[in-house]
Amino acid sequence: MSTNLFRGLTREELEAQYFLRGTRPNYETVDVPAWLERSKRFVESAQPTLDLSYGPGRRNKLDYFSAGPRSKGFVIYIHGGYWQRGDKSVYSFMAEPLVRRGYSVALMNYHMCPEVRISEIAPQARLAVAWLWRNAEELNIRRDNFNVMGHSAGGHLTVEMLFTDWPSEAAELPRDLLHAGLAFSGIFDFEPILYCSENNGLRMDAAEARQVSPIYRLPATNAPQLISYGLLEPPDMHRQSVEYAERFGSMSKKLELLPIPAADHFEVVNVMSNPESEAFSRILEFIAA
Repeated sequence: MSTNLFRGLTREELEAQYFLRGTRPNYETVDVPAWLERSKRFVESAQPTLDLSYGPGRRNKLDYFSAGPRSKGFVIYIHGGYWQRGDKSVYSFMAEPLVRRGYSVALMNYHMCPEVRISEIAPQARLAVAWLWRNAEELNIRRDNFNVMGHSAGGHLTVEMLFTDWPSEAAELPRDLLHAGLAFSGIFDFEPILYCSENNGLRMDAAEARQVSPIYRLPATNAPQLISYGLLEPPDMHRQSVEYAERFGSMSKKLELLPIPAADHFEVVNVMSNPESEAFSRILEFIAA
């Protein structure tokens, strides 16, 4: 008889909800190749600056897509992949609709599990943000409209940037460094992953799972936040975003919860990059200067 391990869910039920690749069997054979093709076309037309080093590691690299000297603002995009898969080159297409509307975009790579501990990944994102901030003038990045956005693991890392006390990272960094944070399909409570096969690569114990869970901490900024998830994602993924919004809604000058109809975990990426979607309209609303 299966034992309830987390909020009444058995190990089998948790696996079904958190093994997200299993919810879309053609993800790696259809979706990723399609994203790579879209990204290749955009890179060829946009002439970005590729593989800028923001830190000492071989994966501490950024691709930068400039919207030109009259940029309306800036977004750093952090990709997903359960903190153990993925590459910025897959997601260059995410920058296209933003650049075409006047926003410069950087996409970051980072060292992933099991090469590093999951608790070592957010510090890499902080390093990237700080590097971009320091090099804003050279890159024509607007410091007064500096935003962070991510999906899945990148949604979690987006929130980690909102929970960062920037002056404690470096004296020259302002507390209100971020204009807005946009987290799509993020995981903010890591306890259920302890009972899932994805933890084979993450190697978390209970202490580390709590340490990396933003739900148990407090934001360091009241910057506007857009928290979003797909309505076709598993129910406990819904809970991740809903509970986050309930817990921190009163601590932000603006925190909105956006369910995306007819979207599973991976379709959310397509919706985010669709300039005709409501989600993309809301992204523009949150990053408007």
